[in-house]
Amino acid sequence: MNDKSKQDVSFEHALGELETLVEQLESGELSLDQSLKQFKRGVELTRLCQGILDQAQQVVEQLTDPDDESSAIPFESHD
Repeated sequence: MNDKSKQDVSFEHALGELETLVEQLESGELSLDQSLKQFKRGVELTRLCQGILDQAQQVVEQLTDPDDESSAIPFESHD
């Protein structure tokens, strides 16, 4: 998978494709060569999903850091 295709794949799409690959591998109907190709793609998708989750976790941590004043949002009273 090249860098361009990594950017174009959403987490949901990658996870769905990964689930399909797992089903195919578990079926036992693939040849050894096909299984290896699917396994390699599965590893790529797993790394992609993990990277997306890591980025999301960083954003959440930055937004919820009580010591980071730049993440604070002023409370506006509507009285």
